[in-house]
Amino acid sequence: MSEGRRLMAVHAHPDDESSKGAATTAKYVAEGVEVMVVSCTGGERGDVLNPKLIDDPDITRDLAEVRRREMARAAKILGIRHTWLGFVDSGLPEGDPLPPLPEGCFALEPIEVTTEALVRVIREFRPHVITTYDENGGYPHPDHIMTHVVTMSAWRAAGDPTAYPHAGEPWQPQKVYYSAWSAARIRALHEAMLELGQESPYVEWMQNLDKRPERTITTHVECAEYYGVRDDALRAHATQVDPDGNWFRVPLEVQQRAYPVEDYELARSLVGVDLPEDDLFAGLPTDLTEADQLCRREPERDPEGEPVVVFRAPLPQERTEEEYSAHAAEYDAQEVGDEMTEVEGHHDRDRRQPGQRAGDDGTAASA
Repeated sequence: MSEGRRLMAVHAHPDDESSKGAATTAKYVAEGVEVMVVSCTGGERGDVLNPKLIDDPDITRDLAEVRRREMARAAKILGIRHTWLGFVDSGLPEGDPLPPLPEGCFALEPIEVTTEALVRVIREFRPHVITTYDENGGYPHPDHIMTHVVTMSAWRAAGDPTAYPHAGEPWQPQKVYYSAWSAARIRALHEAMLELGQESPYVEWMQNLDKRPERTITTHVECAEYYGVRDDALRAHATQVDPDGNWFRVPLEVQQRAYPVEDYELARSLVGVDLPEDDLFAGLPTDLTEADQLCRREPERDPEGEPVVVFRAPLPQERTEEEYSAHAAEYDAQEVGDEMTEVEGHHDRDRRQPGQRAGDDGTAASA
């Protein structure tokens, strides 16, 4: 039973909550779970990726306000609570060498400031489980990477009565998950489209799958019946997604049949786990009062002050020297213009020449 439980999803920008784990969110909301989405930034430096809206003067005049309205619509569709952490989008640096990040942006804020802000939200909302990104941010955008850093820092501090004592009563979420980028999903959808004799939008993705480090996916949440809700929430971010683009190229019924789950990587757990899982709340007491009591209890800590966990995710498996050298000419860890940035619209608008649009410099526009 999920009713009464609380889940918090920490994201970098508005639209991330609809492109990462949104069907899971909708499923849990339908089951009575209270879900809070935290947007660390306002997405102020994102691009307009919908070709029909690029030259809309109302949007270019105040993109930040437009994105706030889009986020409100997406939150209503998903049935979630939403809060802004209040920091400024860092943009996606482009160029060689990379330019410095803009002063005052999220990625440059002192970690104590950003951690306190999220600790305050955690202690107010009191989630049993948190989801966020892995240590690479899912892809190397400075705000996504910082979202990981801040979330893990806040998770460590939230249950410590000596940390930020003015930010609310201690509360220790029992599990943290990373939203998983799944190579298996890409393969399944690609093969399903080919079997139907249709053009797959993942041809280039397939060429790059082996270049990504393997992650350990621990949890598969069945949520195919909510893929339509996910897509509606994503379309609510009208400036950030091309309605005729790759996001929606695979028919809904094909997605539901070929890959009916969303994938997660369990990062930390203070409760016993039995992997693989199909529920983010697995291992927690089914009784809500007992689950709450567990989160109010200060965890045992190691000499460095880290909570002593029952489970910690292994780091991604390193490739052999031969495997790396096979791809060395093709892949640069600093290069972010890959298939992920094609669907992540956070290039830095402040660093382009006047009149230059996303993609004019040879890089892919992203959502």
